[in-house]
Amino acid sequence: MGKRRNVLINSAGFGITKSLFELTVEEWDSVLNANLRGAFLCGREAANQMKTQSEGGSIIHIASTRALMSEPNTEAYAASKGGMVALTHAMAASLAPYKIRVNSISPGWIETRHYDELRKQDHNQHWSGRVGRPEDIVRACIYLTDLNNDFVNGTNLIIDGGMTHKMIYEE
Repeated sequence: MGKRRNVLINSAGFGITKSLFELTVEEWDSVLNANLRGAFLCGREAANQMKTQSEGGSIIHIASTRALMSEPNTEAYAASKGGMVALTHAMAASLAPYKIRVNSISPGWIETRHYDELRKQDHNQHWSGRVGRPEDIVRACIYLTDLNNDFVNGTNLIIDGGMTHKMIYEE
């Protein structure tokens, strides 16, 4: 009996912070290939295996809040993550007949290394009162892959402590 593949989480990716006037086509392609093309190819391969299973499966693309808002000099990264959000709902539509759900998660600031070194103001700028942790994304993945949540399909779940909805004005 062959191996079953029920879940794929596409979380690989990187960005290059560089002036758009200095960003080379090769650098642009490198970011888009790793982040967007990689998600497409991995998703397609996993779906090809999942479609033969009666229970289907679940694919999650880890996008970014940079798909919705930007900082200077992040064009390639923002475009790749915006593309992942669009890829998510397109794949969800194509794979629905096979019981394969496709969703994305757009994390905001998730501190992976030096959480204890963050300043009070880093935490306080979030409505949640803290910067995110990797466990926040893990819990979202568990939610999206749970078979009891099969009505959630083609969505982009934003995990950012409220930052994308916060009005920011200098005082």
